[in-house]
Amino acid sequence: MSRIAGRLWDRLAQEALAARRAAYAPYSRFKVGAALLTDDGTIIRGCNVENASFGLCLCAERNAIGTAVTMGYRSFQALAIATPSSPPGPPCGMCLQTLAEHCSDLDLLLVNPAGERQRTKLRRLLPHAFCGKGVRPPAHLL
Repeated sequence: MSRIAGRLWDRLAQEALAARRAAYAPYSRFKVGAALLTDDGTIIRGCNVENASFGLCLCAERNAIGTAVTMGYRSFQALAIATPSSPPGPPCGMCLQTLAEHCSDLDLLLVNPAGERQRTKLRRLLPHAFCGKGVRPPAHLL
């Protein structure tokens, strides 16, 4: 069961939808926003930022995680993701793996501008995540 109260889910949904409006998506026109809730209650936004070289695009979820880590946050409770699709879309595989690196039990809320919502858990979308436990860098990098 989620430890997030209903009003906080509403706020996360609003923040993700607001972040979505800031997205830079001139190629796909698929704007995505994310609102990441840290363990201390801070909400950090992210949006997708596309690039003509598609491999360089940055997803909203990874943007939010990168911003949070840059700000010194390492522990997260929940993430709301706003997509234009119906039903609301889940994170891509790269984002799922990035999220699993930081919080394998993350609560997720998928939303869209029409008001549709779906709650789930990261471990449900990525049940066998590679968590890197015991992974060591090559000896020449130590």
